[in-house]
Amino acid sequence: MSREFEVLKSHSLKVESSFARPVQVLPERVKLDDPALSVLTDFNKVSLVVARPTLSLEVANSKMIRYGVRSLIVLNSSDHVAGLLTASDILGEKPMRFLQTMGGTYADIMVRDIMTPQHDLEVLKIEDVQKADVGQIVATLKKTGKQHGLVVFDGTDGKQTVCGVFSLTHIAKLLGSPLDNVLAEIEAVVVRST
Repeated sequence: MSREFEVLKSHSLKVESSFARPVQVLPERVKLDDPALSVLTDFNKVSLVVARPTLSLEVANSKMIRYGVRSLIVLNSSDHVAGLLTASDILGEKPMRFLQTMGGTYADIMVRDIMTPQHDLEVLKIEDVQKADVGQIVATLKKTGKQHGLVVFDGTDGKQTVCGVFSLTHIAKLLGSPLDNVLAEIEAVVVRST
């Protein structure tokens, strides 16, 4: 019962070939009372865009632009989360404060110099997110003053795994409203309920 298998013809890989990336399909529009998971960038469905602590800030910014993201998870040499770098970090006052303190030029600044380090990151647990709605996520991020919220699940070994991220800018886009309007709407609801 031995069967012979035909060999497929192989081809040369063309220059500048890319690779397939997973795609998460999000709704075109959401409402504040929709499930929070509907606006979560789920790293089980979307490739994580990362940076290393020694990457230059200029290259990190270019990477954000190329991939259309506003934050990068910073990984150490063991591929553990070392921090978070956001577009606000790059475009805000942090680079100037760093240069005033340390000297040098903008080209000298590395990701590690302005990222939020792991020990300063606060996260949301996936089991809480699964029961939450979009409005709760917006209110939580507004209260913390953060544009991004990392989501983790706790493994049976006690270690956490970052499994997604919320972005206020992305949520506002899905709500079809400018971010300031979304935050004002949340503020009005919070004030009425107190």
